[in-house]
Amino acid sequence: NVFIRNIIFSLSLSLSLSLSELEQLQAEEEELKRNISEVEIERQQALAQINSLRREASRTKECLEKFNCSEWEIIEWSDSQAVFTFLYDSIELTITFGEPVDGLPFLSKTCRKIVDINFETLLHENKAPPSSLLVHRLIFQFIEDQGSWKNKCITQHHVPKMLQEISLVVSRCRLLGEEIEFLNRWGPNYNLMNIDVNNTEVKLLFSSSAAFAKFELTLTLSAHYPSVPLSFTIQNLIGNIDQDKIAAILSNVPLDNSYLKTAVKYIYQDLLQDPHLHH
Repeated sequence: NVFIRNIIFSLSLSLSLSLSELEQLQAEEEELKRNISEVEIERQQALAQINSLRREASRTKECLEKFNCSEWEIIEWSDSQAVFTFLYDSIELTITFGEPVDGLPFLSKTCRKIVDINFETLLHENKAPPSSLLVHRLIFQFIEDQGSWKNKCITQHHVPKMLQEISLVVSRCRLLGEEIEFLNRWGPNYNLMNIDVNNTEVKLLFSSSAAFAKFELTLTLSAHYPSVPLSFTIQNLIGNIDQDKIAAILSNVPLDNSYLKTAVKYIYQDLLQDPHLHH
């Protein structure tokens, strides 16, 4: 009987231990389920936050692209400042932000005051071609003509319009630089023998044996190119081409982004070909 009692005790002890282990495993299982539930909640919250940030980024991108003329790139945007570059990273614009202002938010955040606006040229003037120097002079001429930008751009809400205005000028001046480079390469096809850029003046030397003519045309450019007619002077070296003939031709040149190239082509067609072949 002692033997039987020992067996029963042994079985009872084993059962108790098994039940205890079972309870512990069940407790661990419940804790694991709670942890999994908490992790799932955290995962869902993280996903919601990611989706919210994606939507905000999309709205921000749409807002910026709305005003983007493909002439500027944003390098930095923070609560303290924004940095933009123009013209192949050769011009840098830094806008310093100040304290928040009441009113409508900007890009889904509190709008801030603008406390400083600074333009800086990053062009290596010693290495840059004359056309690039001219383009930069004209762009900075426009910037300086505006006076104090801080008086026009008071809060972040004014940044898009500012970028749009600058981009329009940069675009026009960039295309002017490309026109000059085109004429430097292909000018002889139009009897344009030399181009000299001095400050904001462009001197064009034309020579044609067929028309028995040689003259130098000096055009004075501004940041408003090509929206206004250019003032010019002419120095006649051979032949009888004068100011009035050039004025008559330039008056027919459309004020568009190819103004300079078109003017050269019109001069070539009307004045520099063999008179017997000219219609």
